[in-house]
Amino acid sequence: MLTSLLAPALALLQDPLQLGTRREPFVDRHLIERLEGAELRLGSPRDEGIVLTFDRPWEGPFCGYSTVLRDGDRLLLYYRGLPTAGADGTDREVTCVATSADGVRWERPELELFPGPSGEPTNIVLARQAPASHNFSPFLDTRPGVPADERFKALAGTEATGLLAFASADGLSWRRLGDEAVFRDGIFDSQNVAFWSQAEERYLCYFRTWTGQGYSGFRTVSRTTSDDFRQWSEPEVMTFGGTPQEHLYTNQTHPYFRAPHVYVGLAARFFPGKRVLTDADAARLGVDPGYFRDCSDAVLLTSRGGSAYDRTFMEGLLRPGLGLENWVSRSNYPALGIVRTGATEMSLYVNQSYAQPTAHLRRYSLRLDGLAAVVAGYEGGELLTRPFTFEGDELTLNLATSAAGQLRVEVQDEAGEALEGLALADAVPLVGNDLERRVTWSSGADLGSLVGRTVRLRIQLQDAHLYSLRFRRRAEALQEDRPDDR
Repeated sequence: MLTSLLAPALALLQDPLQLGTRREPFVDRHLIERLEGAELRLGSPRDEGIVLTFDRPWEGPFCGYSTVLRDGDRLLLYYRGLPTAGADGTDREVTCVATSADGVRWERPELELFPGPSGEPTNIVLARQAPASHNFSPFLDTRPGVPADERFKALAGTEATGLLAFASADGLSWRRLGDEAVFRDGIFDSQNVAFWSQAEERYLCYFRTWTGQGYSGFRTVSRTTSDDFRQWSEPEVMTFGGTPQEHLYTNQTHPYFRAPHVYVGLAARFFPGKRVLTDADAARLGVDPGYFRDCSDAVLLTSRGGSAYDRTFMEGLLRPGLGLENWVSRSNYPALGIVRTGATEMSLYVNQSYAQPTAHLRRYSLRLDGLAAVVAGYEGGELLTRPFTFEGDELTLNLATSAAGQLRVEVQDEAGEALEGLALADAVPLVGNDLERRVTWSSGADLGSLVGRTVRLRIQLQDAHLYSLRFRRRAEALQEDRPDDR
């Protein structure tokens, strides 16, 4: 109670957050000063079924390390093709691609880059580049002024070679950027992901390390940065806010496409030796004998830059599904990337049934910004934000209420006093389900006079979810909500 009473006074000692016109998803407590009768709750991705079965001769049960990215009107899916198990980084591994217009229906392009066993076209875009196809991880380079023939970039490699850099103009024909590794200080024995950070104005790479010496302790993540994608900084080990150590097999960290200053990690959480299948179960399912004595799921990491992840949610974002085939080693590994797949929907993709004849990629959907939300039940609850400044002239919320529920918003000064005309008593109740509902008071919605002033929000919720908020300029409401950047 004392902390609650002192919160406004303590807030005066803090520098206000600067929101600008950025969208702020409630995936962490960054904007939250206090919750009463409400909680941050993890989203529940909806299973939309199999989108690609790995049944080509060059693909097989050990396909993995998938990446999904958007390039204008097309989506690209990259993944490792590997028909048989064995040592990492051999020429048995290839990099394949599939394409889609909507993220729901995927097809393999027929390419002549690397013909199949009988000379037929394939969807292979990288081969005979061992060990690059073991964990080839592409991204679309959004750095201003990037050369046209380097619009796509990728890192790949193992501890023996270091990370090798690649580039492409179209995402299909790839070339090496030099003969030498661009970065060597890591273990690299899983997907090592990079991107251009608009917020930090440099390239970032999140890569595999271990907490102990060599391959000991826990699988974890480190970070390195670069101005030119060729020279990389000394690595920093990522921290997790003092949460219990867990094996993170992949991190899949990338800018959230609706709020690129927030990095989202769809990490594969691995439990070595936690066995669910019996020998008989594995034999019946056709699981490779080396891949059923562990299990894994997917968890949500977030970061706002620097060497810190936020583990607001220790629970699994995605639990293994019904059926023993989902409880094998290296299954349930999320692809790198979340993409928009509808007017109100975004999707993530997950490799499942690993090391089995039925190996495939599966799609899961969420509402936009639906990775997490502030939630209050029928009895109601309240959110108080930290002090902040903003730009724009109106406030919008991504929200969902029941028919009985509602949200109301109060704008306060930095000391916690309601501003005239913007108190809860003046607020028009918000009822419904909307991605960007404008907040209004009895005097209207215009907040332009408060631009640059330090304020905070008090939001009352009843039987409602609040997914994100954004201050915007009224003119933006007239623009089309474009799938690739909104």
